[in-house]
Formats: sequence, C-alpha cells, structure tokens
Amino acid sequence: MKNISELTAEEAKTELEYLAREIAKADSAYYQNDDPYLSDADYDRLKHRNAEIEARFPDLIRTDSPSKRVGAEVKSGFSKIAHRFPMLSLGDVFSIEEVKDFIRGVKRFLNTSEEIDFMSEPKIDGLSFSARYENGIFVQGATRGDGTTGEDITANLKTIRQLPLHLENAPEILEIRGEVYMSKKDFLELNERYEKEGKKTFANPRNAAAGSLRQLDPRITAERKLSLFAYTWGEVSQRVWESQKDFFDHLNTWGFPTNPNNVLCHSTDEIESSFNRLMEIRATLPYDIDGVVYKVNSIALQERLGFLTRTPRWAIAHKFPAEQALTIIKNIRIQVGRTGALTPVADLEPVNVGGVIVAHATLHNEDEIKRKDIRIGDTVIIQRAGDVIPQIVAVRTDKRPIGATEFIFPEICPQCGAHAIREEDEAVRRCTGGLSCPAQAIERMIHFVSRDGFDIAGLGDKIIEDFYHEGILKTPADIFTLEKRNRGGDDLFSAGDGLHLERKEGWGKKSVQNLFAAINAKRSISLPRFIYALGIRQVGAATALLLAKNYGRFDTFMTDMLNRETGRLIAIDGIGASMALDMVEFFREPHNLDIINRLLTEIRVENYVDNTRYDSPIAGKTIVFTGTLEQMTRSEAKAKAQSLGAKVAGSVSAHTDFVIMGTDAGSKAAKARELGIRILSEREFIELIS
Repeated sequence: MKNISELTAEEAKTELEYLAREIAKADSAYYQNDDPYLSDADYDRLKHRNAEIEARFPDLIRTDSPSKRVGAEVKSGFSKIAHRFPMLSLGDVFSIEEVKDFIRGVKRFLNTSEEIDFMSEPKIDGLSFSARYENGIFVQGATRGDGTTGEDITANLKTIRQLPLHLENAPEILEIRGEVYMSKKDFLELNERYEKEGKKTFANPRNAAAGSLRQLDPRITAERKLSLFAYTWGEVSQRVWESQKDFFDHLNTWGFPTNPNNVLCHSTDEIESSFNRLMEIRATLPYDIDGVVYKVNSIALQERLGFLTRTPRWAIAHKFPAEQALTIIKNIRIQVGRTGALTPVADLEPVNVGGVIVAHATLHNEDEIKRKDIRIGDTVIIQRAGDVIPQIVAVRTDKRPIGATEFIFPEICPQCGAHAIREEDEAVRRCTGGLSCPAQAIERMIHFVSRDGFDIAGLGDKIIEDFYHEGILKTPADIFTLEKRNRGGDDLFSAGDGLHLERKEGWGKKSVQNLFAAINAKRSISLPRFIYALGIRQVGAATALLLAKNYGRFDTFMTDMLNRETGRLIAIDGIGASMALDMVEFFREPHNLDIINRLLTEIRVENYVDNTRYDSPIAGKTIVFTGTLEQMTRSEAKAKAQSLGAKVAGSVSAHTDFVIMGTDAGSKAAKARELGIRILSEREFIELIS
C-alpha cells in the first residue's frame, strides 16, 4: 500500500472511493446482518487510513465519507425541511373487532368481497425519520415534525451506521422513511452509565432515541447506539415496486434494515394470528414495539383507496394494551433492604409497559410467590401498579417450561449469612445481621442520598456500593468527611496521604470536584428531608413531613424519642403505635446515635417553617405530574405544589383535580382524558400558580 505522503490527488480520490465502499460494506455486514467479516483491528486500519488521506486532501472528502458518521461541530439549532409528500400518521384501533371493521370498510370502498392481502408489520416505538437520496447518495435527513415540516437531522442521521450512505441501482430521487430506535440492551447500558455518572436517566428507549437523534451536537448522537428500520417511502422519481412486499425486497437489496417479523397475510385470521404472535414474543424482541401496522399490500389498491384528511385509508395501527404486557422471568433473587427485609425480585426480559421499560418486578414476599405459584422461566402478565410499581398479575402456566421447580425462600441472609427470621404477625422475613450486613448498610446510604433525602447528584447506587466495598464509605456520616479524607485529613479508612479519588478508574479531577461540590451544597437540609434520610422504618416522605410540622426542630423530636415519649407521636393523625415504636427503637440503637451526632457536626438541619399558602388556586386540590418538565424538575414541581397547599398523587383517579403534562407523557394523560380531568401544560401550571 502506497505511503499517503506519496499519493497524487487522482490516486487519493480513487482510494477514498474504495475506502468508503469497503467501510460501508463492513458496516452493513456488522450492523445489519450481524455477520462481520473484518476484525476490529482491520476495520480500524481502514478508517484510520481514510482519515489520514482526508487530512492531506480535504478538498476530496466525499459526501458518503465514513468520517461523517462520527459527528461534526455543534449546531446552533435545527433548520426546517418541508416534506415534498406529508408524513401522515395512522389511525389507531385497540381490538381485533375494530381491525375487522377496518377491513370491511376497505372492501366496501373497493366494492369487493374477495380477500385482500395485507402486510403485518411490528409498530416500532421510536422516532420517525426521512432520508433523501439523489443519484444514490444520501443528501438529507429529517424528522417527521408536524407531518408537513420537519427538522434537518442530516448530520445526526449519518452517525447511525445502519443507514446506507450510497445506494446501487436506485431511482434518481428516492426518499426512504422509517423509525429510529434504541434497543433495550443499549438503553439499559446507557441508563446504567448515566446513573453511575450522576446524570439524569431516560424513562424508556423511545425518549432516549428521540433525545439522542435531536442533539444539536452530532458527536453526542454518535456516542449513543441508535438503530433503525425502514418501512415506507416518500418522494420517488420512478417507483420500481408494485407491492409493499416488493418494496421490502428492494430495501434489503439497497442495504436498509427491515423488520424480520414483517409478514404477508392473506386473510383476517392470518392478521389476527400475526398480532397474537407479536403479543407473545414482544418481551423477547430486542426493541420496543407498541402495536402492529396493517397495510394493503397492493400499491395499485393503495392508490385507489387514497387518504382521509390526516390518515391513509389503506393502513391502520393495532395498538397493544398499554397497562399490561407479557414477559418472561429470567431469575428470582433476594434483595436485602435497609431495614433487613428480604424482598424477592423477579428479573424479567425487558418490556415496555405504559411507556416505561420494565426489567424487574417485586414479588413482595414468600406468601405471594406461593399464592401465585411463580417460578423461574414462567411467562407472566405484568402491570405497573398505580402506574408506577411493576408487579406480576398472573402466571401463564400453559407456557411453563418443563422442569420448572418451586422457588424455595431462603432462611439465611444471602448477603451476610445471618439468620433471616419471620415474626408471627408479619409477612416479611428479616435479616438479623443489622448493620453488620453489608446490604443493609449500602441500602441505608442509597436511601440517605435519594431524591427525597439529601438528593446528592453524582452518588448513584453503583458508586455507593463500590465505595462501601473499598472502605471509602461505611455510614452516611462518612459522605461529609469524604473531601477531607481525599486530601489526607481526618483519615478514617485509608492511608494517611489521602484517598486520591481522582486516580481511580473512571474518575478524574473534574468529576471529583463536581462530587464534592454536590456534597457541600447539601450541608444545610430541611427538617422533613433529614428525618426521611435517616431511614427509620415506616417513616416515608409524607410521615417525615408530618413529624416536621408537629415538632418544628430536630432536637425536640430527638429528645422525645430518647425519652421514649410517644404520646405526642401517637396524637398525630396518621401515626400509630407500631410506627411510634419503630421510631423509639431507632433512637435506642447506639450505632444510629453515633451516626446522627457525627452528621450534626458536619451539617445544619433547618427548623421547620410552615410556608404553605392555603389561599392559592390549587390549595386542597389533588395534582398528578406526568411526562418530562422543562422549566423545573419533578421534585421541584412537587415541592412547589405542596407549598401551595396541594396534594401530589402518583396516579390518576376520579379524585384527581389536575394533571400537569410535560413532554412524552404516557398513560396518565390518556387516563385523565378518559375521566374528563383537566389537563394543564407546564406553562399553564406555572401561570396558574404565579
């Protein structure tokens, strides 16, 4: 191979053409066919040579250059692109009877009683895109937008390696449309990384895909793993296919990925079978689907049927029920909580339920497992209880694998080996190891820094677990001495010259500084948050607020607990004898008192001042927040509403007064519309409370 410094311009042009073709071929084999033929080293050598030639001959950089897939400079905004042919939406149906009505309507319009072929296609839960090719070269990418005008995402779309940049034997003008999505695996890995870095995680793969594709900096898009499926066309200079099935064959020839579960149906029974099959395998698919699309296969019939105002007459979307889904239990494991409770958790094949990806579900306790006869390998129906907590509704015993055995609940703590006992009047089995049990100590610290507690950004579950096992953090009080110990002062668990976190893998000077800044920002905390953060059994955020309102000062509350004065506690509406006893027992534990006293030397607990405005427009109202808010976090919005006398609920019911809807709102908004509850945008909510 000729040295790059010796290449002529003509030779460089020829080699860049060859490299673009070879790298595109390798990308297709790897990303579309899962059949790579180049080693990573050989692939990297091709890309490296391409980059070096382009550096020497910048005027010869091709529009389909591999270097254009890795992102470019930051944009100031997206320009608008008018669609030559509108990107219309589809009508929705929710039952097989409605599908049959749709098919009867198609036959009536065509004045035929004969069976009509339909393509059945999984409805990918992602973001619609349009890719325009001129003379076989990709020249422009756009989002769907409002259907008539989208945003220019050309640079971002190029970063998706499944998108061909050059087509052979394609029409002179060809606009391919499809869906960009993020696989469940890539979504879970991205959220795990973001959680470790203390960043905000995504609710579901669709939000992650949409947020990634619409980055102003394509380099961020390139860092995230996006995928796509192609399924239709827009403008085309010469249509060379006669049916939807024929079109998919052309897409595959050109190198576009199409869904392997697309199937041609010749009757209503086959359509129903395709829907039921996708419902059954939905949980095992590597990507999210939220229904099935049926399209008249014949293009000639599509043209005869035409369009309604906003939707085609020849296609319909059959949506899955949003509240429930089928999935498979991969494993049952025991989670030890901060109070020692052994909670069984089912690890599931990830599945989208009501707009949220669900990979785990609580099994509550050993009685629940026995009552429902839940076993590893079972196919189960899951739903999100109160639209929040995933739970298993029922087991499909007809799908139970041969040899699946009953789950035996452990009587020994899986974390520390101590006995796990179950009191006569309790359904929960608890570890007797106390804070010598690492799981309880770790969970206690995770609870301490959680959103309703100290809410310390950058201290995610994984970091706390790592720091605990490395001896860096053993109790919540150690968080506030971390900076001193890092530089060598007040050393409790490490060598005298300091911890030097910045030298740890995955850390650096800036990330350590950010962590310390986040910790120091929480050295003053409200009384309700502090009480909640202590992790007293049965004391949640609502109870902590009740205690703060009635005691006003932490030292007053602590004195009563140390003196076992429970009369004032039990007099508070909402606090019973069992809860009062748990609080007193918490303050009898010397280890807890030691942590509290150490904390009080590092932080300041603010006295409670009731600033609630009982004359506000939302005082006494029940409010539910859904979707992503842009001008404030969910916690800020919740606190603001409560300060104005409102009650914030987690789910929509007939007792809800307002639903505040952010972007990407899910089933809560739909339920609010169904119940006739008033829905406000974030802007309308802010105007109402201002």
